[in-house]
Amino acid sequence: MKRVLLFIFVLFCAVFLFAQQGELGDPNPMQIGVSAANQGQALKEVSIDKFEMDGYWNSRISPDTGYTVSRLFASAGPLAKEPLEEEEQFEIPEQYVFGARVDFLRRGHTEIVFQPQRPIPIEGITKTVSLWVAGRNFNHELYLTLKDYFGRDFELYMGTLNFPGWKKLTVAIPPQADDGKNGIVQRNFHYFNKMGIMVTGLKIKVDPSEAYGSYYVYFDDMRAWTDLFTEHNRDEDDMVDAW
Repeated sequence: MKRVLLFIFVLFCAVFLFAQQGELGDPNPMQIGVSAANQGQALKEVSIDKFEMDGYWNSRISPDTGYTVSRLFASAGPLAKEPLEEEEQFEIPEQYVFGARVDFLRRGHTEIVFQPQRPIPIEGITKTVSLWVAGRNFNHELYLTLKDYFGRDFELYMGTLNFPGWKKLTVAIPPQADDGKNGIVQRNFHYFNKMGIMVTGLKIKVDPSEAYGSYYVYFDDMRAWTDLFTEHNRDEDDMVDAW
């Protein structure tokens, strides 16, 4: 009987010591998951366009409903605008804002489209896009237009322009579906060297009740918050599928 009790006691001590060794020497898989989740993003605010290049943006509207002209205007833009952290030391001058005038010929449902000369890519996985707008307190609605990884076109609602002066409007980019095919896809899990979206322009959907006379709108300083974790952790020795 004593031998049996001694054997049970020794077995219990061995199991206890093994468990303690596992807790002290081996990492907890659940804790690794938590740590990886916390460290799996490298968020950074980047500039998309400052509207400083003459002729880069243009505007258009259906000729049946009106006509439009657009150009740069000498202005420092909104006073509340803050420089990007990495640009403060360089004192980059911001001399212009982009403005457009629309003259309506008749009332009705119409759209004012603003496009750059070519789509503007955003590196990494974009989380939000922001833009300073002077909307002149009309009930027109502003949308961001973009292309996803597969080149599909989307438009996202940024807000109604019913405010005086400058205002910063921000839109969140919805995360892609788990299957990697539906929604706004920013990343193909097979290829880590290709990701992101491209801004193709802006669109104002006009409130028909206020589609009369002349309408003025101004834009400045388009930015994005983007996750650059994968950009900073690419394998330098990986192969390039470009043959």
